Amino acid sequence: MVKLLSQPYPTEDSLTRNLTKAFGIGVFIGLFLLVFQPFGLDDWQTSAKALKILGFGGVTTVVMLTNFLLLPALFPRYFSDERWTVGKEIVRVLVFVLVIAVGNRLYLGWLLNQPPTINGWLWAISVTFLIGIFPTVGLVMLNYIIRLKKYSRVAREVPVHTDLPPQSPTGNVSENQPDASPDQTVTLVADNEKDRLILSPRDLLFVESSDNYCTVVYFRNGQLTKPLLRSSLSRLEKQLAQPHITRCHRSYVVNLDRVERVTGNAQGYKLHLLGGQFQIPVARQHNETLIAELKGL
Repeated sequence: MVKLLSQPYPTEDSLTRNLTKAFGIGVFIGLFLLVFQPFGLDDWQTSAKALKILGFGGVTTVVMLTNFLLLPALFPRYFSDERWTVGKEIVRVLVFVLVIAVGNRLYLGWLLNQPPTINGWLWAISVTFLIGIFPTVGLVMLNYIIRLKKYSRVAREVPVHTDLPPQSPTGNVSENQPDASPDQTVTLVADNEKDRLILSPRDLLFVESSDNYCTVVYFRNGQLTKPLLRSSLSRLEKQLAQPHITRCHRSYVVNLDRVERVTGNAQGYKLHLLGGQFQIPVARQHNETLIAELKGL
């Protein structure tokens, strides 16, 4: 069980999908309470009752927007896929279930003009936790299994490439011009327009972005080297406009000709390069096009 809780779990998602989930959950809570009116709501005599009941869904929506959008924006490293696990996702969902309970309890106290009591708090939190823990764990586990099977199955369909191109001796820095003809090389120019890197596209493994710098991982004279360039990844991506060199993640541009095999877990695909020494993640928006291109190599 401990091993399962430590397995990678996806946390990154599109803005549209996160907004849909936040508002969808809020609407569901509001309509559920309005239709079934549990917890004594059916005996509640008040003006604009339907609107007030729907307000519980509004509180839920605000909490879920904080969960899906605000916290990941404030703490991007903590909520990154590299750090996220099944166990963290279960705890995250349970915490926000409890926050929803607290928020709705405060909202109810405001509606009734009643100060919160210890017994009221304990009742609200206990009921919410007991109701929420089983579906929370079940849904997270189900999502994990579905994603794991999906990505693992597709990854196995991608051919394993062992006939990779040899390392050419052409790559070099600007002050040592390569002997290869210009059409066999690309020139990467940093933001200052002075620092340059000249290399053969077939020698490139990948480019990784970190803050304001990019690490270019490639072979120079048969030796693996990793120089830094002060540049955005988008800028270098445009300069590397070559067949099979493509963006696969917000932090990576990869040479697909250097990918040896693909594996999958619940977070998505991993591209293995140089005998598995490098494992490059694939963002979900690039899944279909990148896998299709790899199958065609």
